[in-house]
Amino acid sequence: MRGLLPILLALTLFAAGPAAAAECPGNPQALGTSRTVVVDPVEHPRLGLMQYRESLPLEDHEVVLTFDDGPLPRRTNRVLDILASECVKATFFMVGRMAVTYPDVARSVEAAGHTVGTHSQNHPLRLDKMSLINAEREINEGIASVTAALGEPPAPFLRIPGLARTNAIDRYLASQNLLTWSADFPADDWTRISPAQVYSRALQRIEANGKGILLLHDIQAKTVEALPALLHELKRRGYRIVHVMPATPERPKTATKPSQWVVHAHGRQISPGSFIEAVVPLPGQTSFGTIQPFDARPAIAAPMPEPDALDMMSSHVETQAPGDSAATQSIPATPLLAPGDPVSTVPPLLVPRDPMSTARMPHGAFP
Repeated sequence: MRGLLPILLALTLFAAGPAAAAECPGNPQALGTSRTVVVDPVEHPRLGLMQYRESLPLEDHEVVLTFDDGPLPRRTNRVLDILASECVKATFFMVGRMAVTYPDVARSVEAAGHTVGTHSQNHPLRLDKMSLINAEREINEGIASVTAALGEPPAPFLRIPGLARTNAIDRYLASQNLLTWSADFPADDWTRISPAQVYSRALQRIEANGKGILLLHDIQAKTVEALPALLHELKRRGYRIVHVMPATPERPKTATKPSQWVVHAHGRQISPGSFIEAVVPLPGQTSFGTIQPFDARPAIAAPMPEPDALDMMSSHVETQAPGDSAATQSIPATPLLAPGDPVSTVPPLLVPRDPMSTARMPHGAFP
């Protein structure tokens, strides 16, 4: 009987995805949302292996989608449309001043069934360099603004802008029963890369870990462009989307074991920073029938160049790389790189150090 338990669990998880997708109006082949995990912020106040010892209790091939920095009408609404077309639920970490500027969009996110958390009031680049009292003000004003936009409090979920945490900020958030979200891997979509690179990095890091929390930004045009192909490819590879919600008296936490929250990397963790990658073209919608498997070999370490002075996310606008044009940002209908193809067949890209470098985010360095 003991040997049957893993098989029964696998069959249950396999059945959950198709059942959810079959219920997606107009899209029987949708990715869908396989299940909901309900978490208690008091029991698990910090999540994400980029910075913490714990992450969500996910099974292999389960992914949680998160979006930061919105709402921004044109792009957030498009993200909502894409997610709705696949019946996928995600978590949105809203900036307070964006939510009060576009309250209708903030309410649309919640009305669509997504979880709404917060991301400070003004998205300061270096919350970790502020005095604690000013950091607390940023956090609390952000929650108040999102509450005003929604007409009710958001989920007690917060992602620190730029992941610029300190022990003091972590302790303050825990004292307020707020769950601090880091991430398991980013797609670097706030940096000067193309939609194809957002797609490639997201897939490469998901495959390297086998499961986890993906960090994206709903204000980025490149993310909007990459998202449909990314969701389609996740479906093709057998990944399942998990929705995360906070526990309430009416919604009890999901039953888990302590060991399920401890980080066990499936493969090599690819952290944000400098590396050489195979830039895989983003497939066009017409090429979905002939997509070849993605080459998920780990990135190759490279010397770190001097950092670029990126404005990151505080201006809430997309940063375009010098020389980029609409032509280079388009989606060519080109098959993906197949396993075994030499990396040299695709020109490598040396990526500058980004603002979220693990130089100030040592893994497992704090409780």
